[in-house]
Amino acid sequence: MPVAAQVLRHATERPHQPALCGPEGSLTYAQLWERVSTRRLGDKGLIAITLTDPVEQLVTVLAADLAGATPLLCERDQFARVTAAVPVGLHVDAPLPTTPDPAPAPGEGPDDLAWACLTSGSTGRPRAVVRTRHSWTGSFPYLSELAAIGPDDVVLVPGPLVSSLYGFAAVHALAAGATVIVPGRWSPGSLTVQLRRATVAHLVPHRLPAVLAVAAEVGGPLRTAVVGGAALPARSRAMAAEAGVRVISYYGATEMSFVAVDTDGSGLRPFPRVEIEVRQGEVWTRSPWMAEGYLAGAAGPLTTDGEGWTSVGDLAEPYRPGEALRLRGRGDGAIQTGGATVVPEDVEAVLRDVRGVTDLVVVGSPHPQLGSVVTAVVEGSPSRAALETAARASLDPAQRPRRWYAMAALPRTPTGKPARALVAARLADADPAIRRLV
Repeated sequence: MPVAAQVLRHATERPHQPALCGPEGSLTYAQLWERVSTRRLGDKGLIAITLTDPVEQLVTVLAADLAGATPLLCERDQFARVTAAVPVGLHVDAPLPTTPDPAPAPGEGPDDLAWACLTSGSTGRPRAVVRTRHSWTGSFPYLSELAAIGPDDVVLVPGPLVSSLYGFAAVHALAAGATVIVPGRWSPGSLTVQLRRATVAHLVPHRLPAVLAVAAEVGGPLRTAVVGGAALPARSRAMAAEAGVRVISYYGATEMSFVAVDTDGSGLRPFPRVEIEVRQGEVWTRSPWMAEGYLAGAAGPLTTDGEGWTSVGDLAEPYRPGEALRLRGRGDGAIQTGGATVVPEDVEAVLRDVRGVTDLVVVGSPHPQLGSVVTAVVEGSPSRAALETAARASLDPAQRPRRWYAMAALPRTPTGKPARALVAARLADADPAIRRLV
């Protein structure tokens, strides 16, 4: 079902309920439907949307949905690079003109290409992934049930909607009939106000501690955090438990959507209607939630086997149905050092729990004899001694970083993940923002 049709239903049943709350103002469901239904698109192809206001972004996305077009949210400074490789039919950089004509009935089919989003992984190179309507919206009811999200909720989506995670979170919450707070970017100064209302937050892991800390200060109604996009540190889940906030963490990829979910801290289990296999250390999945692929035939990590199974190269321990899926990281980021293969995420998982570490990236630095050496670039204020103690206690000799650096703030991809390749490039260029940790 088109999301626009669900917005119409909410506008009919609860016209005065707030739908969207953004930095420039709010809309009820009746007002949202009025804007969506009176803004027309003459093109049914790919619509690139570079609006900056998150409410206007979502109005345009829903107008595209209503018209049977395929919306693609992107940053303005990405537009030239995106259009150089992707066949954009229309560029929307200002609110669409309105028309008094009656809106068409939202009745497009499940196989329509209903959503496109950019994925950059840790490399920063944008690729556009396109999804059918069913692969995009069919998982909504399952997430709503797992997280108990419904019309009485206020869902905080505290990041840029160009991120596939945050874009999905906002559209899902609208489909569920909830009130959605969309600041459009991470805004720590606004959290106090936002968390006086929010019952649910849908966000990336490294933002969770700040949200939990403010929620505890204001004593707001936050009860659930839906977390995806990267591994969730154990200390964050423990912090949520102390605050009485339930955490639903999930693993997936832009190309595959949901793969596995952890609803209680016992480990990742297959998301509804998802099959999982681990083949020679790589995660393969089969489900209705898979993307159609990359637009314009772009190259990417998505691989298929002809029988409906797909992989993006993520690594995991051996897996049997009924067990928890134990991820190890992305295969394309492995470090070859002295004949050993080191998966950066294995090292990061250990060091991330060291006191004073906000986040970190592990990369390979060139070495004349070993090929590469494991190098850690840390965000936060830990001591090198504490990091080395943790490495000796929990990592094999080949995994232990030989070089240690610190940054005030790691660069990140639009999804909020540390931009591993960009950190490696800046390290190689002797960026003065990266200092040796002593």
